[in-house]
Amino acid sequence: MRKILTLIIILLLAFASYSQQDAQFSQYMFNGLYINPAYAGYKEQANIHSFYRTQWVGFEGAPQTMSVAGDLVLKDGNVGLGLLLSNDFTGSQSSFSTYINYAYRIQIGESGFSRLSFGLAAGLVQQGIDGDKLSSIEVDQYVPTGKPTESFPDARVGIFYSTPSLFVGFSADNLVASYFQAQNHAKNLLLMKINKHYYFTAGALIPINYDIKFKPTVLLKDDAQTFTSMDINAFLLLYDRIWIGGFYRTAVKTYKKPHLDAGLQKKNGIGVIGDFFINENLRLGYAFDYSLSNLRSYNYGSHEISIGFALSPRRREGPKCYF
Repeated sequence: MRKILTLIIILLLAFASYSQQDAQFSQYMFNGLYINPAYAGYKEQANIHSFYRTQWVGFEGAPQTMSVAGDLVLKDGNVGLGLLLSNDFTGSQSSFSTYINYAYRIQIGESGFSRLSFGLAAGLVQQGIDGDKLSSIEVDQYVPTGKPTESFPDARVGIFYSTPSLFVGFSADNLVASYFQAQNHAKNLLLMKINKHYYFTAGALIPINYDIKFKPTVLLKDDAQTFTSMDINAFLLLYDRIWIGGFYRTAVKTYKKPHLDAGLQKKNGIGVIGDFFINENLRLGYAFDYSLSNLRSYNYGSHEISIGFALSPRRREGPKCYF
């Protein structure tokens, strides 16, 4: 119980100064709880992971996002608990969300190092807009005064299967908030619309020799309003300390969406990622994205910084958790 209280206090303090839904993170493989509630407890120790991303540097009003997540494992590894907080600014719009995550973890096989987890998260989504950042040529009734907000309850679900050498996960979010916002009839039309999002993730760890491992991963992110986004990543893990890799991000057509204009340009980009484990408990990471679309002429790329910290030793000895 003391570990749980410590974890919650640290996370809330990190967001004490804060009040684009489903923000994009290039280092998603180190931010599993943001994507999937079933990830809670995966590392079998108490952890905190924080991310800050500034997108399209030089583009006025470009997205800036911060996320802090913490999780731990209980009940001999069968239960994972987590807390997730996220804050995002895009122009005059803002989005804040907080979720409590629960995962029930089933041991697969006699070794106990393979798990099938079912996750559920409950929380709150708050959308806001800063009317002082907006202006109009004429008096416009839709331009708000002050900083109005709308808040809605929300839920997430997910499933996550992992072994020491691979993982596969599927999750969905904004399952409840999207419904309540629609019922609210969008009192402020300038607030961002909340859409359901679906995630599929998969990856593997392939030893090359004793000191070098290869880790390919893929992320599919989908909602019904736009093209499916796909990230393809490839990493080298050197001496269990240094992650060096790159990624390619593009939009793909996974199923028919008649409302989309066939002439829309697919967003795509490339980037590099480097993460360094200073010791067993502390990780520092950085990612740089470069857009390959027409947007590249109007910005200087995107930067993302992440920090991970283990608050306790692993529950038991065994293969390291690389995902």
